[in-house]
Amino acid sequence: MKLIGIEEHFITFAVRDAWNAIALEAIDPSVAFHAGAIGKRLLDLAEDRLALMDETGLDVQVLSLTTPMLHDLGSESVDLARRTNDALAAAIARHPNRFQALATLPVTMPEEAALELERCMKVLGFKGTMLCGKVGACNLDNPNLWPIFASAESLGAPILLHPRTPEMAVRAAYYSGFTPEVDAAFSTYAIGWHYDAGIQFLRLVLAGAFDRMPDLQVILGHWGELVLFYAERLAAMDHVSGLFHPLATYLRQNLYVTASGMFSPTYLRRAVEIVGTDRILFSTDYPYQYRVGRDARRFLEQAPLTEQDKLKFANGNWERLTGQVTASAINEAASNVERALI
Repeated sequence: MKLIGIEEHFITFAVRDAWNAIALEAIDPSVAFHAGAIGKRLLDLAEDRLALMDETGLDVQVLSLTTPMLHDLGSESVDLARRTNDALAAAIARHPNRFQALATLPVTMPEEAALELERCMKVLGFKGTMLCGKVGACNLDNPNLWPIFASAESLGAPILLHPRTPEMAVRAAYYSGFTPEVDAAFSTYAIGWHYDAGIQFLRLVLAGAFDRMPDLQVILGHWGELVLFYAERLAAMDHVSGLFHPLATYLRQNLYVTASGMFSPTYLRRAVEIVGTDRILFSTDYPYQYRVGRDARRFLEQAPLTEQDKLKFANGNWERLTGQVTASAINEAASNVERALI
């Protein structure tokens, strides 16, 4: 069973240099996480990465530039995004059966970002794009950014909405007062940036983005960035939201969720309960969540799913979402799996 990880990250020297040029680490402590062994793995798009994919049991990585991407850069991000995507396309050409890609966009220049997404989808053959939280002072529901979402909808390009570090005022109010190391962890990978990503998705819902663009598809990592675990409570807003549908409808029509290396059967069951088996995607969050011992493949094998739903989770849902196969082809493959087990 082919196993595709849809949230697998990389970086380039040029992006790292651009971050250093604006002293981004002083603003966003997550920049420091991309150093040492993690940094080396992020930079590698060749044999070492492939070897670790083989070790964990992952057949394909869908590559995306790591957070905070180009969200803090200005007009220079247009050329940098193009060069980053071209480099990624070259890596895919070297290993076409092992790599796919999500486009890097110059999000502070929304019109240019929409054009670059179109180039990546139509010319480079990418599968979607990734955004990571606020763009400057703008939340993602800001109308200035809607050209990006409109382009994604028209192109059938799913958007992986990745966490990023909350702004300084939020960190000072809620995530400070301990050691610098604890403050940084608390505000980022412990919980801070997961709240941030979940809130950005909910803002898109409440702003009517999916009413205006009903075919737009968003992916949340880490089993829904806390949103799924409060789905019932969030539904209480239905009587005041003024939206076309109950919030639960958007969770089942516009949202996919992925594991991001959090290999928890409990979280998987919750995701299936809320969004269904047709909207769960596999991912390992490489290199951040990489663990030795055939970790990814073992989680798939032991997942509390039928063989048919394991096939959807492993590759079928992603390939249907990105137009690589049809729903009927997935069902036929699933039937073959079931027959093989009889």
